[in-house]
Amino acid sequence: MDKSWMHSDRRSKAYELGVEAFLNFSVENLLTTTHIRCPCVKCVNLKLFGVGIIRDHLYFNGVDQSYKNWTFHGEPWEATTNASRNVEEDDDHSRYSFVSEEIEMDDNDFGDFGSDPYEFANVIGDGDQPLYPGCRKYTKLLALVKLYNLKAKYGMSDVCFTELLILQSDLLPEGNTIPASMYEAKKTLCALGLSYEKMHACPNDCILYRKEYEDLTHCPNCGISRWKEGKDSILKEGVPAKVVWYFPPIPRFKRMFRSHETAKSLTWHAARKSIDGYMSHPADSPSWKLLDNKWPEFGNEPRNLRLALSSDGFNPHSSLSSRYSCWPVILVTYNLPP
Repeated sequence: MDKSWMHSDRRSKAYELGVEAFLNFSVENLLTTTHIRCPCVKCVNLKLFGVGIIRDHLYFNGVDQSYKNWTFHGEPWEATTNASRNVEEDDDHSRYSFVSEEIEMDDNDFGDFGSDPYEFANVIGDGDQPLYPGCRKYTKLLALVKLYNLKAKYGMSDVCFTELLILQSDLLPEGNTIPASMYEAKKTLCALGLSYEKMHACPNDCILYRKEYEDLTHCPNCGISRWKEGKDSILKEGVPAKVVWYFPPIPRFKRMFRSHETAKSLTWHAARKSIDGYMSHPADSPSWKLLDNKWPEFGNEPRNLRLALSSDGFNPHSSLSSRYSCWPVILVTYNLPP
């Protein structure tokens, strides 16, 4: 499909025809006119709108020119050949472990990336690629993580962060590998598998508005509205009263087994023996052995993960006068060694 219009003047006929062709293409593939990702430079495919609003955004804000493969709008993914796909698994853990320690998630973070099975290998390759020819201190991935940490810490907007990336690219020597836009930066970081889902919830914790409850506006148990009530006691339709942030664990478990070193650590418990007779790991506990005896099929496979669930509330604003509290629910992997 012709995408040359993306680089045309927004006042030109070519741009106008291109916008209409793009919208028709999206509707035909997604079979909806109301829930389409907006590819303008401000939304960068993070927000869903109807066709009319997206058309306005593309004229007022312009299209994100780095969005070359329209994967969010029905175009098949074009897998690129990259030498980094042959990266040895033994090095995976050491190369990407710093990311989990340094990166902080932002409220408007990652969307639905990571569908290409080779994307993660490409990111590991970025961990070896110097920021610019001759640079020894920073790699492309390390520099991007550091910059994104600044965005999250100081609340930079997406537009501001894009401008910062452009400035950094101009300041660094030619041949540097700084991403050209916010979209490219998120595409790289999201391949690490750090995505999440937001689910609307009943304020009284009766249900999650998903599956058979997805289209309801009132809780079927307590009858309370799904939407938030403003100071004037008027419901703000479309603004949820309560939201649950869900971090899918399965992609993270798969990612753990992608690293040879981490995979060995996850099965470490099956080969170890307690020498001194003291409990130094959950594998020494009666509960662990009880589970093995009660469900032998599960216990005989050392790769099966044993998880602990923990939850506690805290006030993220560190203010005693604030009534807001956050309750993270955390899964801890017991398979790993001390």
